[in-house]
Amino acid sequence: MAAINRSDCFHNKGEQYPCHPSNNPYMIVFGIVQLVLAQIPDFDQLWWLSIVAAVMSFSYSSIGLGLSIGKVAEGNFHGTLTGVAVGTITGAQKVWQTFQALGDIAFAYSYSMILIEIQDTIKSPPAENKTMKKATLMGVSVTTLFYTLSGCFGYAAFGNSAPGNLLTGFGFYNPFWLVDLANACVVVHLVGAYQVFSQPLFAFIEEWSSHKWPRSQFIHKNYNVNIPGVGLFEANLFRLVWRTCFVISTTLISMLLPFFNDVVGILGAVGFWPLTVYFPVEMYIAQRKIPRYSSKWILLQTLSVVCFIVSLAAAIGSIEGIIQDLKSYKPFHTAY
Repeated sequence: MAAINRSDCFHNKGEQYPCHPSNNPYMIVFGIVQLVLAQIPDFDQLWWLSIVAAVMSFSYSSIGLGLSIGKVAEGNFHGTLTGVAVGTITGAQKVWQTFQALGDIAFAYSYSMILIEIQDTIKSPPAENKTMKKATLMGVSVTTLFYTLSGCFGYAAFGNSAPGNLLTGFGFYNPFWLVDLANACVVVHLVGAYQVFSQPLFAFIEEWSSHKWPRSQFIHKNYNVNIPGVGLFEANLFRLVWRTCFVISTTLISMLLPFFNDVVGILGAVGFWPLTVYFPVEMYIAQRKIPRYSSKWILLQTLSVVCFIVSLAAAIGSIEGIIQDLKSYKPFHTAY
């Protein structure tokens, strides 16, 4: 939303004008929207939001890729096969940024924590696991294709000056309406993505609490509330308080630590290996009863070890990035 504000400012006042709006009001608005959506009780009631988010993701990715291809087609070809040359940045910076990039890539594939939740919403026949296998293959393939093309063409278009985010980092100024449309799609996608990732956590905490305190009226008692235009809504005090506190906390943290790429890198590093690689590999080995030290077992364990090293490197690079950001950090201040 702040990027849309900046885009309009650049269009009206020129690309050299210091258009530096604060992100905080937009984060607060985003948090308020999430406060409302977070009260939806069950994950399966968010199927429509997940579809909208997926369409928005495809839309802004296509726009960003198209703008990059257009810039390259105009003859603006930059960059080298080995990336940013040492000299432009130090050797250490290149290593740290490479590690951080690994974390950003890992974050794009850290979907395993919601995989089972999504599978539970699929109707059968055919069997849910078969449908999910096809959907996962298609999703990973399309994601890899788009991210690879966006990364390659984005770097080819801007070279060493490529921003961390082609749309919000203002690699593109024109056509401003198309950049605004892409950033609006990003907003809608993030609204949906927040809920898709949060709802399984909400459900886990609420189920654990219901077993921990089975006699608590605060946790178990529901209240029917008639909402105009919506109908009868089943409210729960514990759900209201816990989810509200969660959304407020994450909103405040986002306002305090506006280091997008570094934070995404850490989240990707922390979640990628244990949830996306280690546990699925170990469960597959146990389910298929793969003999220890067989060729298949060795290949799977090698994959797990390699991904662990990647996650470790990504975590180190992202932490280093945050340390550098903190040197010029001011709480609740948007840096440009």
